[in-house]
Amino acid sequence: MRTTVRFIISSAVIFAILAVGAGIFLAEGALHPGRRRLSAADHSRGLQIAAQGNAAFDEVEITSADGIRLRGWNMRPLQNNGDAVILFHGLSDNRIGTIGYAELFLKHGYSVLMPDARAHGEREGELATYGLLEKKDIQRWSAWLESNEHPHCIFGFAESMGAAGLLQSLQSEGHFCAVIAESPFSNFREIAYDRVGQFFRTGPWLGRTILRPAVDVAFIHAKWKYKLNFEEVSPQNAVAASRVPVFLIHGQIDGNILIRHSRRIAAGNKSVILWEVPLADHCRAIGVAPDELERRAVAWFQQHDVAVNELSVTVLAKPEQQDAAPREQPAAARR
Repeated sequence: MRTTVRFIISSAVIFAILAVGAGIFLAEGALHPGRRRLSAADHSRGLQIAAQGNAAFDEVEITSADGIRLRGWNMRPLQNNGDAVILFHGLSDNRIGTIGYAELFLKHGYSVLMPDARAHGEREGELATYGLLEKKDIQRWSAWLESNEHPHCIFGFAESMGAAGLLQSLQSEGHFCAVIAESPFSNFREIAYDRVGQFFRTGPWLGRTILRPAVDVAFIHAKWKYKLNFEEVSPQNAVAASRVPVFLIHGQIDGNILIRHSRRIAAGNKSVILWEVPLADHCRAIGVAPDELERRAVAWFQQHDVAVNELSVTVLAKPEQQDAAPREQPAAARR
């Protein structure tokens, strides 16, 4: 009996030590992702796409609320439709990762703003926070665009980590007329469970059960050492409380962020549209169904283009209807 008790106690102590070590490792790895620096070739590619789209090309910079310099590219086609799209890339990437979308939207007359996420590309900052701080950066970028370019509407298009940040930015009254998010996670705890399961190839159940103490330690470590509460990272909750039109895209065979995440987000707000793309892996809708993606994305933005819609209402409305009070508009359309 004594031997059994000692074995149980020893096993518990060893498990606790391993859980603490694993949790700290998880937290530090998530907060300090690999960085893809912006290269000369990336810069040349950006110039090339702007030239092909007959667009002006500017290097732009703003400062975050916590004093970090944020950098990106701004492209303005000469034949501009009056609207702008901000593109947000995924984890361990930089602005060049969204160049295909920039090319797509430039072709349709949209101005395109392509910023780097903090701790990515040319941006300063050492910590990626998965929307906790990035949502404020996104709000600053949209405010800069509104103040400097004065578009009729500002739209957002983002993928993966960028998609999660974009959706969380909708918590506050913002500047977006509508957004499109591809392959977002629903909340940080759920994606943490997924990451543990992916490491051991078991599925998220392992992180929810046996290795949950390691996940809990990771959250505690981030909060204690960096003052970051990742329990607040929840695109699902942000979308549930938002009135901004949201269009989700998710590959049905996404092995990085499972499609259940977008389904959870869509379930929390019945106005959300979810396009599940057959045979598409993580953020690969543009590779699997490029024409369909282009058609759906442009149609979504056109559907929520305040200037176009109000022009249609003005033309079609009866004289007595034209004096009616206008509906509430996003800030970017209040001009």
